[in-house]
Amino acid sequence: MTDNPSPPVTIGQLQELIGHDLAFTKAYGFVVKEAGAGSCTLAVPHLPQFERPGGIVSGQVLMTAADVAMWLAIKTLRGLADPSVTSHMQTYFLESARREPFTCRATVIKLGRRTTFGSAECISELGVLLAHHTLTYVIPSGSSD
Repeated sequence: MTDNPSPPVTIGQLQELIGHDLAFTKAYGFVVKEAGAGSCTLAVPHLPQFERPGGIVSGQVLMTAADVAMWLAIKTLRGLADPSVTSHMQTYFLESARREPFTCRATVIKLGRRTTFGSAECISELGVLLAHHTLTYVIPSGSSD
């Protein structure tokens, strides 16, 4: 996918990136379960502070999980220092999660020089597809390549 492969990124390094005290992702409690070249799977715990009325898991949790999983999937290809940011995300909510954890798996579909395209799926523990996401990331202008 790339002419100049980055050194391998470990699950531990990805977890540190999203779990340290100042990480914007820390409040969600995401756990990196799997990571490979161009993919990442997060375990997303049920946290009551992210419930909507009726115990429905807030859509922001599913969207953030997809966004973070894709961000990490890109880092498996470009390395931890990659500056890519989200430029577009489209989400289809298909089923509700209710007071339950779920997983989110993101996969890079196309890795370009400055633009990356991918998809992510949030799936319940029972295998129900909760949400499907398509994502586009870009390396901002002025970032070193």
